[in-house]
Formats: sequence, structure tokens, C-alpha cells
Amino acid sequence: MRETYDAYEAAGRLRVPVAAWRWATASGLVPAADAGPGRWSRITVEAAGPEAVRAALRGPAGASWVADRLTAALGEPRRFRPPVPLSAVGHLVGSGLLTYLGGETAYPDVHPDRVAVRARRRDLPALLDRHVPLGPDQAARRLGVRRTDFDQIVRLGWITPTGTVDIDYKHHGGVTTVPLYSAEDVALLPTVRPAVDWHALRILAPGRRSPLHALAGSVQERGV
Repeated sequence: MRETYDAYEAAGRLRVPVAAWRWATASGLVPAADAGPGRWSRITVEAAGPEAVRAALRGPAGASWVADRLTAALGEPRRFRPPVPLSAVGHLVGSGLLTYLGGETAYPDVHPDRVAVRARRRDLPALLDRHVPLGPDQAARRLGVRRTDFDQIVRLGWITPTGTVDIDYKHHGGVTTVPLYSAEDVALLPTVRPAVDWHALRILAPGRRSPLHALAGSVQERGV
């Protein structure tokens, strides 16, 4: 009989889903790994009650449900804030705010009770801004401007990507690398760039020339 177990082996020993074992250890129902990183001793595993471990798992909840739940928790109106994307779940897991229970790393399954705790936080908008980056389309909506205007903001160097993600657009014929931007940096742009008439920029009709183009020209003339 083995003396130490990883998560899969421990779940097999108790005949419970591996997601149940992960939640039991994350919630404190089972002690932290005591036989090395990610490994538990036989004594710890055998002391865990299979029924208690199995009963503690309610779910798990898929990324789609989590994204919808957090979007609803933001309330209305959500001016300039896009719906919470599926990818947010992976970022929240990576930040330790939700517990990975299974599925894809980018779109994981998590425990619904932990989601409910996060959804009740009064600082949920700030929490999402801090931990969930935005793609260009999401960033433009977060700022309340057209995508073309956000692209111009990027060209001006007012904001730079904090990372990238590869997305497989099968109908476009392959993988596309998409830049990701800090939601906090996006939200702070009107504060750090007060010379811009953000209200005028936000009400521009489609097809109208952006005032940012003139601003870009003056920046180039000054050699900035």
C-alpha cells in the first residue's frame, strides 16, 4: 500500500471525485498536504471521511455559470463595463480567489459556494479590474469608446499590453494572438489623460473622424 498520495490517488483511494478532494483540501475539511508539495500521507487520506468529502462538493460550477453569476452580481446599470468573460474564471483561480476543481485551466470548474462569497463582495468591480485583463474589444467598451479610438490610444502609447492570449478562430483559419490590457489601467485613462474630451470621444457617431488623430499628429510633430 502506498504511503503518500497526490490529489488523483487520494480521490481514488476514497472513491470520490477528484474535484471533491480538491475542494476538501481548499476549504480546510482535509488538512493541507503533509507529505510534500501536492501530496498527502496515507494517515491523512484514510482519516478523511469519504462521505463528508463527497457531500462538501456542491457542483462543481462551470466557467459559463460563474461568468454569468458575477455579471449579475455587478448589478445595473453597468455603464462602460462589459459582461464578465469566461476567461475571468481562469484569472480568478490563478489569483487564488477561486479554487480549481477540474476542467480546462483557462475555463475551469470551481465551487459555487466560493463564487457566491466573491459575488457578495462590495468591491467586486475593483476585484475584477485588479485580476481580470481585458482584450481590445472589452477594453474599448470599458472605456466607453469605439474600438478604432481605443486602437489609436494604443498607438499613442497611452496604454500597453500586460500580456497576450492565443485564440483559435477556426472560422478565420487559425490561431490569433490577442493583446490583453490591465482593466485598472483602462479605467484610469480619463484620470491620467485629463486633456482629452472623453465625453465627446464617447458620443462620436460611427464613421466620424476621431479627435485623437489630430492629437496623434501634434505628438509626432513634437517628436514625442
